[in-house]
Amino acid sequence: MAEIIQKDGSWIFDGDALRLTPGRDKNVSLLRRELGELIVPLGALAGISLEQGKKSGRLRLRLRDGADPLLHATGGRLTEPHDPYQLIVESDRYGVAEYFTDEVRNALLLDQVPSGPVTEYLLPGPAVPLSVSAGDGTASFDGERIRLEWNWKTEDAKAAAGARTLALTDVTGVEWHPAVGLENGYLRFAVRNAPTSTPPKYDPNAVELWGFKKDPLMALVAAAVQARLVHPARTADGVADARPELPSPPVASAEDDHDALLRRLRELGELHRTGVLTDDEFALAKQAVLKRM
Repeated sequence: MAEIIQKDGSWIFDGDALRLTPGRDKNVSLLRRELGELIVPLGALAGISLEQGKKSGRLRLRLRDGADPLLHATGGRLTEPHDPYQLIVESDRYGVAEYFTDEVRNALLLDQVPSGPVTEYLLPGPAVPLSVSAGDGTASFDGERIRLEWNWKTEDAKAAAGARTLALTDVTGVEWHPAVGLENGYLRFAVRNAPTSTPPKYDPNAVELWGFKKDPLMALVAAAVQARLVHPARTADGVADARPELPSPPVASAEDDHDALLRRLRELGELHRTGVLTDDEFALAKQAVLKRM
């Protein structure tokens, strides 16, 4: 097991998954605190890196495309303070961070986890029911219905129609944009057979955001809805992919697992002999295999 604890949060890796817990420091963003602890399976990872600065650095996780509904719904627009897959590391803990990074990399190498995209979400998304008030309204989601209610700041043309309730079965997509500079952000739901190019301030299926403190929390609503929609990789022109699910692989016995580790050692040796792995990479990978044995 590898662990690193900082004011910004704590990360624990047990060989199969990473447990990411936000810190209680006042500088930890509201979004990360509300999102809470995340369990990231090893199979959802594409990589890990450590960036070192003079006073502090960052551990960064790179997830496989399509693994997390939060990242998909926000389209890579979460800024550093709100990104749950980054951890600020003090310079005197770089040694621990390097060890943590090596442990995760070794596990990815040993388990031969591919870095390509996935066809189903490997993280569940935020828990429901969920309700967030920001911008010109309140967005609530109970797992089956989305309800949009307006406040006194809503444009009259949008507020006149009253509160809006959308069945999840009628929603084909969700999009979250933060406010940037003088441009307002929004949370918008795409509804079946109702395409629109109306600006968010007039769109009854959108909440307009102005860059205030609670705006990023709307990303949680977006992610909770996205997690319950058909995965983008399994759709074609909006129609669900009809291919059958592949059967789960059989559970390996302890003897089979031991044989697999021996085969992996031979594979690593061959990769080392042919120059694919450096001496250091081979030593780290070999040590990880021997630990499992």
